[in-house]
This record gives sequence, structure tokens and C-alpha cells, in this order.
Amino acid sequence: MTDAAALASLAAATFPLACPPHTTPEAIADFIARNFGVDHFEGYLADPERILLVAELPGEAPAAGAVADPRLLGYTMLVGGEPSDADAARAVAARPAIEVSKVYVLAESHGTGAGAALMRASLDAARAAGAATAWLGVNEENARAIAFYERHGFAKVGDKHFVVGGRVEDDWVMEHPLVAQ
Repeated sequence: MTDAAALASLAAATFPLACPPHTTPEAIADFIARNFGVDHFEGYLADPERILLVAELPGEAPAAGAVADPRLLGYTMLVGGEPSDADAARAVAARPAIEVSKVYVLAESHGTGAGAALMRASLDAARAAGAATAWLGVNEENARAIAFYERHGFAKVGDKHFVVGGRVEDDWVMEHPLVAQ
């Protein structure tokens, strides 16, 4: 199995966890199909502006042809460059900025420290990439994720919108300075 296939499988399993409760299964499936296919991850992995990190259990790689990699617990995707969302670009104060675009951990790994380790590694990678700040968008109804991000030094700096299944969702823009100011 390619890394892209393993990541696509992990994304399909974890994206629904970040959706507001009113998001329909059809809207979630459509979003996954449009953004998290193997071909998408092949592009993400080849993009020099993106950094993908995974949390995994130690052990042997899965056999060729396996449907999923049972070692993968979660992943993050960092996206360098100017924020593509106009509301986020206005809210994020420092430059260069890097977006923490994806922070997803399997439900059974919540509370194990896997997410915290992945976030620490992501912030270290953002610093190593030369970013002055890291930012992310999180649904305003996702209290668990907001609390997690606040524990890791993020603070709300603005609002933006995110569309899933044709429905406009309200997100917070949260920022974490990476250099002393």
C-alpha cells in the first residue's frame, strides 16, 4: 500500500469526528470523496508547500494489498504560504504563516497522548520551516478540539467559513505564535 492510500483511509475515518453533529452522512461522504482520495494525498505528498506528519504505533508495515495501515493513529497536514482564505488572512497577524490544515486522530486514540505528540511535532516542523506563526480553522461547535488547541497555545483571532455539503459552517481562526514577539 502506498502512503497516499494509508493516509486516505485514515482521513476517511477521522474527518467525520471534526464535523458538527448536524452534518449529514451524505455531506461527509461527499467531502471525503472530493478531498481525501488517494489521488488527493498523492498530490499533497508531492506538494513542497505541504508537510504531512503521522502518529503511528511501532511495528511491521502492513502486507501489500492491505486495506488500511493498522499502525496509523492520526495525522496533521501543514500548508505553507499566504492563507488562501481571505478571512483567515485578515485575522492571522504574523508572516510567514503556516496553516495547520488537518489535525485528525482516530477516536480510539483520543486521550492517549497521540494527538498531543502530533501537535508538538507539527509546531516543531512549522518552526523548522521558518514560520513565524501557525494558524488553523476549527468549527465553533467543536468544544473538544478548541480546548485541545488552547492547551497547545492557540488563541482565537477571528472567524471564517467552511462549506460541507453545501452548508456554510462557522469556524474560529486560531493562531499560535512560533517566535518570541
